[in-house]
Amino acid sequence: MLTFLPDDLVSRAMILEDLPQVVSLLNARSRDLIGVDSTTDQRLRTKMQTPGFVVETDTRIVLDGEGQIIGAAYIYDLSDPHVQVQVESVLDPAYHDHGIGDILIDWAEERASRALLSAPTGARVTLSHSVLDQDAPTQKLLMQHEFKPVRQFWRMVIEMDDSPPSPAWPTGIAVQAFSSHPDERALALAVRDAFRDHWGYVEEPIADQVMRWSYQIEHDPDFDPSLWFLAMEGEEIVGVSLCWPKAHEDPNMGYVGMLGVRRPWRQQGIGLALLRHSFGALYLRGVRKVGLDVDAASLTGATRLYKNVGMHIDRHTYTYEKELRSGRDLSTQCIE
Repeated sequence: MLTFLPDDLVSRAMILEDLPQVVSLLNARSRDLIGVDSTTDQRLRTKMQTPGFVVETDTRIVLDGEGQIIGAAYIYDLSDPHVQVQVESVLDPAYHDHGIGDILIDWAEERASRALLSAPTGARVTLSHSVLDQDAPTQKLLMQHEFKPVRQFWRMVIEMDDSPPSPAWPTGIAVQAFSSHPDERALALAVRDAFRDHWGYVEEPIADQVMRWSYQIEHDPDFDPSLWFLAMEGEEIVGVSLCWPKAHEDPNMGYVGMLGVRRPWRQQGIGLALLRHSFGALYLRGVRKVGLDVDAASLTGATRLYKNVGMHIDRHTYTYEKELRSGRDLSTQCIE
């Protein structure tokens, strides 16, 4: 592995003025792999200014002799208990065989190792990287750095030629939009409870989660509280379907960003009702295609629900993971 840069290349932390070049690199690589852009200047800027993210310490870019960015990486380690660090990286394909990817992954591992100072004593700490199925060079790079594929995720899609079936709500359950129940803390608590059974879930302080939600809501131009649906039993949120009018990469596709039902209310058809209600609401807005992302081996069987309503697999993404420290795993791995 390359541990130094050639004389004609420069490696440094990113500054916000670099964002257009990084976005251009990300989108060029995305178009090469899946035929569409993956992000925008605004979206990446919002991520880089998320509370807890420090551009000076959490980013790294490599520039060629003409000052063009040929590779970039950034680390997410935003909240206690600091046991799951995530890295995203992108590299100009022309430099795949030049060792630049090694430089970026080496930097990511060094930066991620700081989590060991903050993580609970005896807890397992990992560094993960998501990779599209089509991105063989990055998968090879990660395996050379002793990352292992640990999970597969699917993008699932439905095309609606006709109005979708109306939802059937269980007795005592009603649906309302977040716009009529704008309690971010109550919503965050309900989502946390619903996703305790999601593979890889690690509980974090609710105040941190609410703070980041508030930030995302404030800075997301596509956020629409009338498309965040809450299944209610009286005054209690028992399930959620948080939707967007368009996906980041496809303005013609609606997106279900999060769908979950709290454990005591499962097996009653609430998830199906929320999904059909979401499809119907998007259909009324002229949306004919809806997508979502799901764990391919969902512990709660979510993939069965999505297949049963007519969704199909459109894309595969893998999570690669490297163990930085062995120990007690604080993340959900199975349902007891």
